[in-house]
Order: sequence, then structure tokens, then C-alpha cells
Amino acid sequence: MNRLSPNQLEGAAAKIRLLLMDIDGVWTEGGLFYVPGAEGMVEAKTFDTQDGMGLRWAHAAGLKTGLISGRESPGVTHRAEMLGVTYIYQNYLEKIPPYEEICQRAGVADEEVAYLGDDLPDVPLIRRVGLGVAVANARPEVKRCADYVTTACGGRGAIREVLEFIMQTQGLWQAVLDKYGAA
Repeated sequence: MNRLSPNQLEGAAAKIRLLLMDIDGVWTEGGLFYVPGAEGMVEAKTFDTQDGMGLRWAHAAGLKTGLISGRESPGVTHRAEMLGVTYIYQNYLEKIPPYEEICQRAGVADEEVAYLGDDLPDVPLIRRVGLGVAVANARPEVKRCADYVTTACGGRGAIREVLEFIMQTQGLWQAVLDKYGAA
């Protein structure tokens, strides 16, 4: 289902310096939980711990990450800051303006950016970046536009899968394996 051949995918991944992602359906499975709180209903989300470890290792290896979401969530802000995500942009249904601001701040060109999404608002970025990725449970229209479709679903290891692929292609993954004696 990938639009690029394995060699083209590796070539694109080798250039990546920044991974940007959507939240709902990518960092999470897409479900929203509302529970009573002291000041009314509170939104809660679940995040995959292996995705979180992948983000930590990528940051340690020098890769930058960021998120662009159409919704605002204090839980997302907390999780992203805890994991060391550099760029956190929420409440942006139109994702091109924050994308361009992030690229300018990061000093990267389109071909040095990977974007991971799942729904129609993600398509413009998936088409624009050097490595456009859709999660396994993305909308069919989004998968058709992506260079690469993960085997893992959003909220279930898709971020880790993409980070491992990028790090393997760039020769950075072996250091992680060596650190834990998993080589």
C-alpha cells in the first residue's frame, strides 16, 4: 500500500530531521473520554507507552518532533512536554500555517520533514513533506495519499514504528539496541 518503493522510502527517511504528528487517531486511538471533575467534565485520553519511549530515544539521537492538532487538550500538552516534544501546536484545523512556522523555527525544508496523520485535515501535509505517513487505521483517502502506511494503528505503536524506521535508516537505532543489550 506504500506509494514509494523500499529504496525510495529509505532515501526519504534518511533526510528526516523533524517528525510532525497529529494527535487524535495518531498519538491516541481516537477515542475521547469525558469524566466528572471538580469544575465540570474533564477530557481524558490514553497514550501508548512504547510510542513515548520511541520519542525519548529519537530526541536523544537528535531528531526533533512536534504536533499539530485541531483540538486543544491539557493532557496532550502535559504528555508532549513530559516527552520533550519541541513544537506543540493545538487548535489548528488548518495545519499549513503552523507547519510553515515550525519549519522556519526548526530551519528545515519540506524534504527534511515527516508527517504522521490519519484523517482528511492531514492530507495537505502528508502530500507536502518529504515522508508522508498514514497510520494503519487512517481513512482510506489518507492512506492513498501517503508515501508509507504503518502496520500499527494510531495509539498502538504507529509513532514508534515510524521513529524506528527513520532511526534505522539513519544508522541511529543500533545505539538504542546496544544500550539495552538487545543487539
